[in-house]
Amino acid sequence: MSDIEDRIAQVAFDDDGLAPAIVQQWDTREVLMLAWMDAEALRRTLTGGRAVYWSRSRQEYWRKGDTSGHIQAVREARLDCDGDAILLLVDQTGAACHLGTRSCFDTTDLEAVPGSASE
Repeated sequence: MSDIEDRIAQVAFDDDGLAPAIVQQWDTREVLMLAWMDAEALRRTLTGGRAVYWSRSRQEYWRKGDTSGHIQAVREARLDCDGDAILLLVDQTGAACHLGTRSCFDTTDLEAVPGSASE
């Protein structure tokens, strides 16, 4: 097994063969979006330098920016401690959200009550 295959084998994909990918701007750590990856999308991302995802609705691979021009150049990829979530640090060009906003998380504030570490 190659080094890339060893790294992909560490991912605990769900029953559908997918893992969530949390995407952040590499320098500001701004959370941009969440998408899904299977082993092939992760392989393409790790070897191609651009973020590739699996579209659950279209049932096809989607390299971010190919149609919109809103490219995600990969700077780093990490796996969480359980191996079931991927963190991509990217250099985002333009909007990350399909609605045309910078982030998918800048629309609805759920107005959580602030907590404290001492509670």
